[in-house]
Amino acid sequence: MQEATKEASALAGGKLLRVLGLAFGLAVMVGLTIGMGILRTPGEVAAKVPTESLFLMVWVLGAGYALLGALSMAELATLRPRSGGLYPMVHDALGPFAGFVSGWTDWLGFVGTMAAVAIVLGEYVGPLVPALIGHEALTGSFVVVVFALFQWRGIRVGNAVQLVTSSMKGIALIALAVAAFAMVVPAAPVETMARAVQVPGGALLIAAIVVALQSAISTYDGWSAPVYFGEEIKNPGREIPRAMIGGVLLVMLIYLALNVAFLRVVGIEAMAGDPFVAATAASRLFGPIGDTALRVLMIISLIASVNALLLGGSRIPYAMSRDRLMPPIMGTVNAGGTPVPGLVVEVLVSLVLIATGTFNSLIAMLAFFFVANYVLVFVSLFVQRRRAPDAPRPFRVPLYPFVPGLALLGSLVFLVASIWSDPEDSLVAIAMLAVSWPIYRLVCARARQEPGN
Repeated sequence: MQEATKEASALAGGKLLRVLGLAFGLAVMVGLTIGMGILRTPGEVAAKVPTESLFLMVWVLGAGYALLGALSMAELATLRPRSGGLYPMVHDALGPFAGFVSGWTDWLGFVGTMAAVAIVLGEYVGPLVPALIGHEALTGSFVVVVFALFQWRGIRVGNAVQLVTSSMKGIALIALAVAAFAMVVPAAPVETMARAVQVPGGALLIAAIVVALQSAISTYDGWSAPVYFGEEIKNPGREIPRAMIGGVLLVMLIYLALNVAFLRVVGIEAMAGDPFVAATAASRLFGPIGDTALRVLMIISLIASVNALLLGGSRIPYAMSRDRLMPPIMGTVNAGGTPVPGLVVEVLVSLVLIATGTFNSLIAMLAFFFVANYVLVFVSLFVQRRRAPDAPRPFRVPLYPFVPGLALLGSLVFLVASIWSDPEDSLVAIAMLAVSWPIYRLVCARARQEPGN
């Protein structure tokens, strides 16, 4: 009884702990950014721009967009460091409704992505453990629950798990690239020999680069990861910019190393349209054991992603609750520095999505908001510069307003491309935006009725 009372007291009186450093910022960024995309997307890019120089240029340009975004967001994140991701920055600059829309759509993106990652993880584990074949949802759910228990122990445990899993992911990916350069590449089977691909010219080439860039940029998504822990990083004014900028450069180097390796092993012509270039490369390098090697690599990569998604997603409702846009209980933290109610709800919703298989539809609908939220953040930077030009800023975006302006323009182009490529889901997203207004008004009305208001 006494122990239960102590636990309840810790839950009610706990707070986020400022114990994280640069290593965590880099690790959580690698955990969120590098996933299935880099192993699948090269085939899509090669199909659009089937020359080696253009192919590599697209990956560098994708990193350039991420770097512009990181530089711009770092200023806002250090202006008033708060945990909770994009929500606090949008709320402070554009008001409660914009913050509400940004917060709940960002959170849904986290839980939907985690459900998808968990299912894919279960699919990769199955062939390695035959008893689990046909139980992908159960396997994925088990992994989510296990890592949630790590999170429940506190941020120090979550930090350690993220450092270990992200380090394993980075080492495994670099090892694959090194193997591709060090090993003798066997000749490709006749049926997979390189085929001639016609390169478009003029306006068609520009359009092809834009479409390819859209695919590449999506693999860099995750560069904002450190801002979800603004109150928990020891020196946010210094470490958040270093983690975001350094993280983008680190991811770019890993991506370029892997893509150059893929070019050497598979070749640009054979890569074009291949839905899983990494599998082709692994099979050519390692023969029959290539599939096993790649599955192990994928499992390591996805485990790091699950941990990072649990860490970041649990802090969004925590931040919203402090502005009375979520129930007060979401603002409680245990003695280890974990927002337990936010974590529990995140896990429960993810398990429902896994069980029902509805996460793919959710992610498709939220693709519109992924980019729209970045637009809101970049607009927020301009608003804060005009509203409080002399406010202390530990980090200032260089070449203002050119850098954030270019990031905003790129996001708008990406948003238009998303609507053009998937108008049905974009219309559903816009409908969700319209529905969010009455929900927001209801939340505000309930907040006014709470004691003390």
